[in-house]
Amino acid sequence: MQEYIDLEDRYNAHNYKPLDVVLTRGQGCWVWDVEGKRYLDFLSAYSAVNQGHAHPRILKAMVEQAARLPLTSRAFRNDQLPLFAKELCALTGFGMMLPMNTGAEAVETALKLARKWGYQVKGVPEGKAQIITCAGNFHGRTITIVGFSTEPDYRNGFGPFTPGFLSVPFGDADALERAITPETVAFLVEPIQGEGGVVVPPEGYLRRVRHICDRQRVLFVADEIQTGLGRTGRLFACDWEGVRPDVTLVGKALSGGFYPISAVLADPPVLGLFGPGEHGSTFGGNPLAAAVGREAMRVLVDEGLIENSRQQGEYLQGRLARIESPDIVEVRGRGLLVGVELKPGAGGARRVVEALKEEGVLCKETREHVIRFAPPLVITRQQLDWALERIERVLQSGR
Repeated sequence: MQEYIDLEDRYNAHNYKPLDVVLTRGQGCWVWDVEGKRYLDFLSAYSAVNQGHAHPRILKAMVEQAARLPLTSRAFRNDQLPLFAKELCALTGFGMMLPMNTGAEAVETALKLARKWGYQVKGVPEGKAQIITCAGNFHGRTITIVGFSTEPDYRNGFGPFTPGFLSVPFGDADALERAITPETVAFLVEPIQGEGGVVVPPEGYLRRVRHICDRQRVLFVADEIQTGLGRTGRLFACDWEGVRPDVTLVGKALSGGFYPISAVLADPPVLGLFGPGEHGSTFGGNPLAAAVGREAMRVLVDEGLIENSRQQGEYLQGRLARIESPDIVEVRGRGLLVGVELKPGAGGARRVVEALKEEGVLCKETREHVIRFAPPLVITRQQLDWALERIERVLQSGR
C-alpha cells in the first residue's frame, strides 16, 4: 500500500489530503483496499455514489452505451440526450434542463444564466448585475466561485476575482432582504451547507427566501448538487419546506458515481434564454452520460432509495444523538447527510476520522471540527448498526 501512497505523493499535485487508504474495489456500501481489508463507505464520494458502488444496472447501461456510441459532441444530435432530458424533467418537475459535466460547471452555467435573465428580463443595466451568496458556502473551485467564498483556504493566492457578488449570513432571511438592490438578479444557496459543516438552516428559512425572491423579482437558485437526488430523504432538500426554486443544480449522484454528469434545471422562460453559441460543452450531454444518467435515476426510484434515506437517516441521527461523549457539541442533518460537531478542544475531527478508518469505517472531516457521515442510500439497518458500533466506540473512547 505504501508504494501507491509514495507514488501519488511524488507525481500528483498535493491539492488534497486524503486518508492513507488505497482502494481498489467497491460493491454497494463496501470498499476494499489493495491489501484486501474491507471498509464501510460513509462518505459516498461526497454523495456521488448514492446508488452504491458499481451498481449492476448502471454498469450495464454504461457498458452497452460505451460499445455503441460514447461521444458525438453537441455538433450533432444523439438518441440518448432527448430521453435523458425528458426523464430528468419528468422526475424533477422542471420544464427544461441544460447538461454539463461537473458541479462547478453547473454553478458557472447558472451564474451566466442569472446574469442573462437580469439583463434581458429584469432590465438591469448591462454590467451591473449582482448575485447574492451565503457565508460558509461551497459551490466549486473555479476562479469566480472561490471569489465569492468566505473560506480563506479557497481564496488565498487566487485573486483578482470576478466582481458582482455579495455575501450574507447563511440562514438569515432578513440579511438577504436587506442586501437586495435593484441590480440583484439572483440568490445562490445550498439548502444545507455540506462542506460548510452540514449546517441546516432554521425551519422556514427556505420558505422566506422563496417569498423574498418573488417579491423582489430575484431568481432563487438552489445548489442541490450534494443534497439532491435523495440524499436528505426527499428528492431535493428544498422539498422539506415545500419550495420550488427558479433554478436547481444537480450533479454527483446523477451518474451514480460512474461518470461526471451535472445539469441545470429551470423552466423555459429562464433556461430558454440561452441561444446557440452562447454556452456549451464538448462532453455535456454526450450519449454515454445520458444513458448512465437515465439508469441512475431509475435506480433511485425503482429501489426506493429516497425513502430509505429518510428512514435510515432518522435511525442514524437518533443513534448518534444518544452517544455519551463530552467531545460532541451537536448532531445535525437530514436523511443520510449527517454532521457530528466536536468541541474545539477535542483535538479536531481528523483524529476521529483516522481512528474510524482503523475500525473499518471511512468518512471525512470538514471545517476542522465536524465529522461528515453520508453513506450510500442503499445502506441497510444491519450495515448501519455495524458502523455505529464502531463510531460509538471511537467517540466514547476519546480517540
